[in-house]
This record gives sequence, C-alpha cells and structure tokens, in this order.
Amino acid sequence: MSGEFSEKNYSVKMEKSILSFKKDLSTLRTGRANPSMLDNIKVDVYGQLMPIDQLATISVPEARLISIQVWDKGNIQLIDSAIQKSELGINPQIDGQIIRLRIPDLTEERRKELIKILKSKREKSKVSVRNIRREANEDLKKNLKDKKISEDENKNFEKQIQKLTDLNIENIDKILSEKEKEILQIWTNSTTLPLLWMVMEGGEKKEIEEETLVI
Repeated sequence: MSGEFSEKNYSVKMEKSILSFKKDLSTLRTGRANPSMLDNIKVDVYGQLMPIDQLATISVPEARLISIQVWDKGNIQLIDSAIQKSELGINPQIDGQIIRLRIPDLTEERRKELIKILKSKREKSKVSVRNIRREANEDLKKNLKDKKISEDENKNFEKQIQKLTDLNIENIDKILSEKEKEILQIWTNSTTLPLLWMVMEGGEKKEIEEETLVI
C-alpha cells in the first residue's frame, strides 16, 4: 500500500501554478483589447478592494477598445483612479457612466519590453513547479522514513513526480511560445501603412479600395 502520499495532490498544485501563469500573461497589455487586462486592478470601494468586473460591465466593442459600463456613478472616479495607478499604462476616457480604454499600438520598444517580462514570468512559473516537485520529494522521504511506503514505491513515485514536472515545464515553454507569436503578430499588424491606390481608367485616375503594405 502507498500510505498517505498522493501524487494527485501535487499534480493539482502544478496545474494551478500553470493556470496562474496563463492568467498572469493575459493581464499584459499587448496591443489588443482583452477584459483580462483589468483582472489585477482592484478598486478601494465600500470599505474593501474589489475587482472592476464586480462594479461594472466590461466589454470589447472594438479590437483596441475596452468599454467599462459603471453601475454606480459614485464609483466612476474610484475606478478611473485605480486604472491610472495600475501598471496598465492607459489614460481612461470618461463619458457619463462609461469609461473607455483605448489600447495604443504595440511599438517595437514595448514589444521588446513584453518579451523580457514574459521570460521573467516563465522562469518564476518554472521555479514554482520545481518547488512543488521538491515539496513532493520531501513528502516522499518522510513517508519512506515512517515506513508508510516501500523503497520501490518511493522510486516509482519519484519517477512519476519528475515526469509531471517535465510535462509542466514543457507546457510553460509552449504557452510562452504561443504568447510570443501573438505579440509578434500584433506588432506586425500595427506596423502597416494604408495605401490608397490609383489606377488609370479611360484616361482618368480612379481611386480603389485601401490596401495595406507591411513595412
């Protein structure tokens, strides 16, 4: 019998760590509007810190616009202040009980900054997963010492925990790679110029639809 040690407990902990990593990445301002960007912003209201989505309806009417329909007009300035004090780096526009956040283009400087932030968050997430592995191994040692598991069970559990660790580390790298691709795509799209093509028709110039040229 395998005593009190539960591999599943550590698997769940690693999964939660990955989910936290993904949520953390979703809050980054990448040049595309996403309600998740507001998740980490808390508003000091009603004697407590509350997330914006508990004080307003958040929507994305355009690709680079977040609309916040505040329910209680008395909270408008409080929400505005919380956004301005955050790391979002966006100046809110107030129109009645609606707060609009226009997401600026993703510049080359911002893209490079984001990549550095992503890699830093990746390393922190990997450390979190490895700490869970260490915790599991320490638990195994204790169970082995207390004779709650056998030597063979200990070795088997160690292999399973290491396999879980490797899979989650690989998953972290995959998530980061996808985020980097997303940022590169947004940045590429933001470095396009509209061109109004002119053609000759019957000896006269005629305007046709706008096209885009990547620079």
